[in-house]
Amino acid sequence: MSISLILASTSPSRRAMLMAASLTFDALAPGVDEAAIKDAMPAVPGKALAEVLAETKALQVSRRRPEPLVLGADQVLQADDGALFDKPESMDDARAHLRSLSGRTHTLISAAVVAQGGAPVWRAVSEARLTMRPLSDRFIDAYLAQEGEAVLGSVGCYRIEGRGAQLFERIDGDHFTIMGLPLLAFLQFLRLRGVLPS
Repeated sequence: MSISLILASTSPSRRAMLMAASLTFDALAPGVDEAAIKDAMPAVPGKALAEVLAETKALQVSRRRPEPLVLGADQVLQADDGALFDKPESMDDARAHLRSLSGRTHTLISAAVVAQGGAPVWRAVSEARLTMRPLSDRFIDAYLAQEGEAVLGSVGCYRIEGRGAQLFERIDGDHFTIMGLPLLAFLQFLRLRGVLPS
């Protein structure tokens, strides 16, 4: 039986969300140079950047596998002053991220694009606003020691479904958006396409 849905990502959290929603899918690495795209678009707002990255991933895989629906997704963290954050490259970077976000509100923008036959057929963007409580250096050091290098896989240095919940005093938005995918909108798209029962 051929795969009818491909996730153009190797993100563990996105895979876990789709599996928890009982979707059957394959996952392929899109092979997209995200840094080059970001460098080519230095002044683009976070929402547009997230969409471009998600679409690029979906199209990259869809050109190789034109028959299935291909889901590309990306997430951008935008601080309250408009600054965009990348995933930390080291534990020192993660420490600097958390110090910068401490006591401030930031926005997580999650974009999803579905492609088929090498062309986009659907897109959605969702946002969540998160206010981080003021964090002491002692807390940050203890948190990073407990979480280890897992924080390097998250643009905000946290997994909201785990210990990362302790970082926040307020969250406005959908849990799935925070984890990196506008899942409810995507499931509705699959129902409209007849992939899932309505």
